[in-house]
Amino acid sequence: MDFQMLIEQAKAKGFSAAVLPTADIVFDPAFRPYCAENLCGQYGANYSCPPDCGTPEEMEQRIRAKQHALVLQTVWPIADYSDAAAIRHAKKSHNAASIRLMQDFRAAGIDCFLAGASGCNLCESCTILQKEPCRYPDLRFSCLSAYCIYVKDLADKCGLMYLCPKGQVSFFSMILFD
Repeated sequence: MDFQMLIEQAKAKGFSAAVLPTADIVFDPAFRPYCAENLCGQYGANYSCPPDCGTPEEMEQRIRAKQHALVLQTVWPIADYSDAAAIRHAKKSHNAASIRLMQDFRAAGIDCFLAGASGCNLCESCTILQKEPCRYPDLRFSCLSAYCIYVKDLADKCGLMYLCPKGQVSFFSMILFD
């Protein structure tokens, strides 16, 4: 597999990107209680979020079942960190671009899946609330936090900026593949 080609495809879509072996990804189950605080409102309300997405151990096993991660980052200008609508828009745009890139890879025959920035937001309201199956099981993604991934370490290993200067916010996702 030509990693440089994958990185160039990601850059063409507006990402900063790097490939990392999944063996180098640091997981820390101590992050899971932050999900249970439910600050995002998705705990128990989204198939891609805890507790429904799987235990920290199951989530780690899912990542480790693939050999490589294409780590993706976008950086967005933001005038005010309390502007929740602007942050939601940037995060949704990041995830939508990540999904499009994943679909391009799948169309090229690469078996892959996405770990996103925040929980899946493909539907206005997750069908879990109506006790119905997921509408998009092949596109659904869990966030790096649900996987208990230590994102700062991930960014450092990939040479990507974790802490942004004032007036910017960054988002990370990964496409996992063999």
